[in-house]
Amino acid sequence: MLIPPPSEEAGKKERVVILGSGWAGYGLAQTIKPSKAERVLISPRSHFVFTPLLASTTVGTLEFRSAVEPVRRLGLDEFHQAWADDIDFANKTIRLEGNTQSGTAGSKTATTRDTEKGPMFDITYDKLVIAVGCYSQTFGIEGVAQHASFLRDVGDAREIRLKVLTAFEKADLPSTSDEHRKELLNFAIVGGGPTGIEFAAELHDLVHEDLAKLYPALMKFVQVTVYDVAPKVLPMFDQNLANYAMDLFRRQGIQVKTETSLQSIRREGDVLKLSVKGEDKDVGAGLLVWSTGLTQNPLVASLLKHDIKGLGRIVKDPRTGGITTDDHMRVLTQQTEDGPRTPLPDVYAIGDCTVQPGNRLPATAQVASQQATWLGKRINSGDIDTAPGFSFRNWGAMAYLGSKRAIHQNGADSLKGWPAWILWRTAYLTKSMSWRNKVKIPAQWLITGLFGRDISRF
Repeated sequence: MLIPPPSEEAGKKERVVILGSGWAGYGLAQTIKPSKAERVLISPRSHFVFTPLLASTTVGTLEFRSAVEPVRRLGLDEFHQAWADDIDFANKTIRLEGNTQSGTAGSKTATTRDTEKGPMFDITYDKLVIAVGCYSQTFGIEGVAQHASFLRDVGDAREIRLKVLTAFEKADLPSTSDEHRKELLNFAIVGGGPTGIEFAAELHDLVHEDLAKLYPALMKFVQVTVYDVAPKVLPMFDQNLANYAMDLFRRQGIQVKTETSLQSIRREGDVLKLSVKGEDKDVGAGLLVWSTGLTQNPLVASLLKHDIKGLGRIVKDPRTGGITTDDHMRVLTQQTEDGPRTPLPDVYAIGDCTVQPGNRLPATAQVASQQATWLGKRINSGDIDTAPGFSFRNWGAMAYLGSKRAIHQNGADSLKGWPAWILWRTAYLTKSMSWRNKVKIPAQWLITGLFGRDISRF
């Protein structure tokens, strides 16, 4: 079945198809004015996730729907919950596979695609924007894909919350030995970036502000450990702020093990056994959250192999394997390795799956959001090719550290402690995409502060 572009008919608006509903794709669909273009969004999930607050949902500080924005509320001309399977650039046609999974509805990080194929159909475009993001990188370590929990979507957060609360319930059983309790209540996080550090901080708050009152006898068995292969966690912050974070973690009882790598993970009963470099024996853990590294979306890897008539192939970035674009977000092609680079007509790419040579930017929500805003405004104005190129404005970095403490850095300016925590909450509240969540988030913060977190298992 082929869904044709209405713009072929006289007087119709240009049909812009966006692949992805992350910071880049959702932000672009939100920026493009309905009066300027027909907006078509394709994504295997039906929502956008406000990732900076995802760690808060894993422990009940916020409820899951506070970090989610339904895609259909954007008032799109079309939305299809599907994966892009292939793209025919010559005929401006996209082959899609419908996401018919009912269990997770595309809200949980998967390391493999379901073997059951969804319905296949084609759509066409006038302009195409590739914003499919990246997948979690497991580095081929044995057992990670099968046993680790990721933290990239709301389904992941729900799974982590259930595992944490289940570990406490199992540890509280009279039949559980002290040695088994120690393993069940050892929570491991791999990755010393903001996601891993913030999850460790949120978990600390849950344990010491809520669970300590309900399971006082188990507190001596609880351990939160962060592993990272780098010599320093939070590499985007200066040494002074990173040291402040590590000092606070030590006082909170959170272990941070740098220059340490995991070699394999296996399941033994209801605990995971971690083979850690430098450890004499395997470490038992009730939960392992994997929050390190990115790898390219399989669609990107597939597109880079396409031979496009008269243009060659899309230029692959040698370091990340991503799509190379110019500063106008146009996808670049090249017929020979040393030949000139030519934009692929009417095809753009933004977000984590792209790289601009000479202007390498981090794969962050901040970058993807600004690229989406720039491209959306250009589509509204009709001056993509003539407008000045995209320029990134760094608004700084923030990380929550637990106990109502945070750090913030913007160039030479920095802030830490309680004032940084106030800034952290204020910034993310104002960045929330809808007024609906701008009201829900502070209301839930207030409820949590007054009555504690919800620890129900469901």
